[in-house]
Amino acid sequence: MSASNQLADRDVAARRARARRDYVVGLALALVLTCAAFAAVAWNLAAPRALLDMVFLLGLVQMLVHFRYFLHVDLRAPSRDKLQLLAFSLVIVLLMVGGTLVILTDLRARMM
Repeated sequence: MSASNQLADRDVAARRARARRDYVVGLALALVLTCAAFAAVAWNLAAPRALLDMVFLLGLVQMLVHFRYFLHVDLRAPSRDKLQLLAFSLVIVLLMVGGTLVILTDLRARMM
């Protein structure tokens, strides 16, 4: 086996180890955030409004963890295209959900 093949094999092994480490860290963070949200609600750690805010905040942090560790989206140049696609998808989803809520609120007002 030549020296260049050995270096290439080491490089591949290092990338695999780094990817595995990222997945394990992402999984651990996701589990901690999920357990924290469930524990906060189960043990009634705060007032209902504060609990809602806490669960919402933990959900946002978990979403960022999923983007970074599982979808490999960050602010580096190669990932910006993925980030733009996610932002556009988020805008479309928000428009659909917002429109649905407006229609349902109007229907509720007309029914009352």
